[in-house]
Amino acid sequence: MKLLAIYPSLDIRFATVVLLVMGLSTPGQAEITSLDSGNIEEVLNNAGVAMVNFYADWCRFSQMLHPIFEEASNIAREEFPNTKQVVFARVDCDQHSDIAQRYRISKYPTLKLFRNGMMMKREYRGQRSVVAIAEFIRQQQVDPVKEIHSLEEISTLDRSKRNIIGYFENKDSDNYHAFEKVSNILRDDCTFAAAFGTVSESERFSGDNLIYKPVGESIPDMVYLGSLANFDLTYAWVQDKCVPLVREITFENGEELTEEGIPFLILFHVRDDTESLEKFQHEVARQLIGEKGSINFLHADCEKFRHPLLHIQKTPADCPVVAIDSFRHMYVLPDFKDIEIPGKLRQFVLDLHSGKLHREFHHGPDPTDTTPGQEEGEGEVASSPPESSFQKLAPSETRYTILNRDRDEL
Repeated sequence: MKLLAIYPSLDIRFATVVLLVMGLSTPGQAEITSLDSGNIEEVLNNAGVAMVNFYADWCRFSQMLHPIFEEASNIAREEFPNTKQVVFARVDCDQHSDIAQRYRISKYPTLKLFRNGMMMKREYRGQRSVVAIAEFIRQQQVDPVKEIHSLEEISTLDRSKRNIIGYFENKDSDNYHAFEKVSNILRDDCTFAAAFGTVSESERFSGDNLIYKPVGESIPDMVYLGSLANFDLTYAWVQDKCVPLVREITFENGEELTEEGIPFLILFHVRDDTESLEKFQHEVARQLIGEKGSINFLHADCEKFRHPLLHIQKTPADCPVVAIDSFRHMYVLPDFKDIEIPGKLRQFVLDLHSGKLHREFHHGPDPTDTTPGQEEGEGEVASSPPESSFQKLAPSETRYTILNRDRDEL
């Protein structure tokens, strides 16, 4: 696996000089926990928030980050003295390559955030400075749950966002503690609110409960029917509601989505073409719900992603276009209308998983395939190669090269 070193910004270099000159870098006082296979589970699982520095000793950018990371940890310890509330830790990726592989570390240094042992999707990409890292940790300590003091406040919720509302008898309960934990993990994906005691009484006719208010005024609420005290069940339900099945890929989240480590099924469409997006969302939900977790379902703005389209020999004028990015090659469904053929979109994805798309990319259509208009077993010899279920595309640049070039031209 090729690993990269991240070039430091001026903030890193300036902060490093300031720390060394002013004597603020005090490694002896820093409480940085070194993680290995023997202690990583215990340390992370018992930490409300853990900031982990994945580094390599030979990487000079990792070396430059060390004093900054240590000073930020000192500030966090002063502000949050509970040793289980905030933890700063590090992993020597040369010594513990198994841990680096587990968390898909592909560049040094990488700063990952964990909550109660669960790695957050969004790694830290802010400035590599003491001030910025310390402020990031402060923001992570802000309670994501807004307390509701009157049920009339429900009508003022922002319906352009996904809202999860909890109704509890009191805060000191297993039900609320599980809800609080879920809200901290999914704080970037949903808006959370809760009502307690007499305020929530009219909504607790069958005990504590959760409701989900989807985006839009006309869509009905959904009620959670599982055990609130069961974190795993509650988290799974809330995550399903807060994280859309089909997400938009942008320049800001492209790297983040790639780090999830699974291929992309992408709809390229014109921003105002909501009809094609709705059809794609409907067919993904109808044909591919069982593939969730093995492939990411995404949509992208054709105008902004002109270069990826050129990479697959398309232009915005060809949109809507459906393609798979396997991180090795890209494959295009011949016709967008094919997604409405029962099972066609699902077979396209299954052909990726089985290796058929990759095999045909390099060797042409499988000999068992039939030519258009010819039924299998007719015994005729095709005068030309059978049409493949995807368009073969020449390998080219990596996605990051393409995305970065697009961003530069915007």
